[in-house]
Amino acid sequence: MNTTMDNVDYGPLFQLLGKWVGERGLDIAPDAQAQPDKTAYSDELIFSAAGPAENAEEQQLVAVKYHHIVRKKENGKIFHDQIGHWIYESATGLIMHSLTIPRGVCILAGGTIKKNQEGTHFEVKASVDSDDFGILQSPFMKDKAKTKSFAMTLSINADELSYQQTMSLDIYGKQFEHVDKSKLRKVTYDD
Repeated sequence: MNTTMDNVDYGPLFQLLGKWVGERGLDIAPDAQAQPDKTAYSDELIFSAAGPAENAEEQQLVAVKYHHIVRKKENGKIFHDQIGHWIYESATGLIMHSLTIPRGVCILAGGTIKKNQEGTHFEVKASVDSDDFGILQSPFMKDKAKTKSFAMTLSINADELSYQQTMSLDIYGKQFEHVDKSKLRKVTYDD
C-alpha cells in the first residue's frame, strides 16, 4: 500500500511525493519568427500530498499538488512557474493532470498509467476542442499564442523522474510544437 502519514493510499502518485531537481532541461520554444529557440534550463519540482476527494458520493480520487520552477541555465532567472495537481482514480485507473501557467492558460489533461521494467509512465493529453480534457486561455493568448493541444509523459524509475511535454501552438501566424523535456533526481521525500 502506498500510504502517507495521513493513512491515505495514493496509489502510483505516491512515487511523486518529495522534491526533485534537475540540471538537464531543454525548452524548444518559438522566437518572433516562429523558429525554434532552444534554452537550457534547470528545474525544481515539489510534490506534496493533497489528500482524498469524493465527487457526488461515488467517485473516489486522491491528489498530489505540485509547484514547478524553471530557471535559465545561462543566468538563473525564472522563466516558467507552474502549479497544479496530479489526480488518480483507483477504480478506473484514470490519471488527470491539472495545471495553471501564469500567462493565462489552464489545462485539464487525462490519460493512463503504464508500468514496465523502465518504471511508471503517466501519459496525459488535452485539446482545445475536447469536451473531456480541455484547455482554457485568456483572450490575449487565444489571439496571439493559442494552445491547440497538450501532451505529457512523465516517467519515474526509482529516484529519477523524466518528462516531456508538447504544446501545439498557433503563434506568429504559424503552427509550432513547443517542447519541454528534463530529467530530475529526487533529493527529499515527502511522505
